[in-house]
Amino acid sequence: MATTKAFASQADLTEKKITFEQLSKHCWAYTAEGDPNSGVIIGDRYIMVSDATATPAMAQDLIKKIRTVSDLPIKYVLLTHYHAVRVLGAYAYAAEGATEIIASEGTLDLIKERGAQDMKSEMERFPRLFRGADSIPGLTWPTMVVGGGNPTKGEVPGKLSINLGGVVVQIWHPGPGHTRGDTIAWVEEEKVLFSGDLVEYEAGVYTGDAQLEEWPATLEALRALKAEFIVPGRGEAMKGNANVNKALDYTKRWVETLYQAGKEAVAAKMDLKAAMAHTRKSMDPVFGHVFIYEHCLPFDVTRAYDEASGIKNPRIWTAERDMEMWKALQS
Repeated sequence: MATTKAFASQADLTEKKITFEQLSKHCWAYTAEGDPNSGVIIGDRYIMVSDATATPAMAQDLIKKIRTVSDLPIKYVLLTHYHAVRVLGAYAYAAEGATEIIASEGTLDLIKERGAQDMKSEMERFPRLFRGADSIPGLTWPTMVVGGGNPTKGEVPGKLSINLGGVVVQIWHPGPGHTRGDTIAWVEEEKVLFSGDLVEYEAGVYTGDAQLEEWPATLEALRALKAEFIVPGRGEAMKGNANVNKALDYTKRWVETLYQAGKEAVAAKMDLKAAMAHTRKSMDPVFGHVFIYEHCLPFDVTRAYDEASGIKNPRIWTAERDMEMWKALQS
C-alpha cells in the first residue's frame, strides 16, 4: 500500500540555531539554518525590522537580540510580502515603539484577497514555525502602503525613503516573483539588500503564489543593484557581490528549471501527478538535498502547471486544498 509523506513540514520538529550577525555599520541579519530570516536596520534614532516572524511570541526572540545592541524604538516593520510566516508577529513590536507597518499595494491586495486562508493554511503546514499561535491577534494590516508600477515592465516603482537617523532605507516593489507584491529594503550607502523570499539560498524556494514567468527579470533588477550583502528569505546572509550573485543564481535556476518542467508537462498533456514525476527528473538531482525541498515541491509543481496552463493569478491555497493536493502528489 502506498504511504503518504508527512504533510508539508508537520514532521519537522527540530529547532534551528539562530544567528544574529552584523553585516555593516547599521545592518544586521537574523538567520536560522533555512527557517525564515529577518533583517534589522539600526539608525541613530529608530530601528526597522524587515519581516516580523510568524507570531508575537516568536518575535520576542528577535526583539531580545536587538536589545543586546540597541534600546532605540523599533519604529518600522516592513512586510516583504503577505505570507503568514513573515507577518503575523508584527503585533509584538507595538510595545517596542512600532508605529508603522510598511507593505506594497500588491501585498495589501493579497492580504485582503487571501490573507485569512493563507494564515490557516500555513499554520497547518508548518506548526513549529507558529509557536505561540494564540498570541496572534489576527491578520497584520499595513499602515504605510507603497504604490507605483512594475519596473520590470519599464514602469516607475513607487519608492519610500525612510531616514532612521544616519542611515536611509529605500523600500520598493522590484517586480513580481515570489508573490505579485514583493517588497525589498535597500541600504544603498552600505550596499545591503533585504530581499525577503524573492531570493533564497540552499533552501527550498516556495512558489505556490508565484509569478514564475516574471520572477527571473525581477532577480536581474536586484542584481543590477550590485549589493555587497544580502539577507535572503531563507539561508545564510551572503557577503561579497560574488556570493550575492550566487544566491540570485540559485533562486533563478530553481524558478527557471521548475517553470520549464511545468511548460513541458502541459505541452505533453500530462496530468498533475505525471507533471510531478517529470519535474523531479530535473529538480531532484540539483535541489533534492536542501531544507524544505519536499515541503515546497508539490506546491511548486502545482503552481508551475497552473501558470503554464494560463492561470496567471495563483489559485488560493486553503487548508483543504493543501491536503487534497498533498495526498495526490506525495503518496
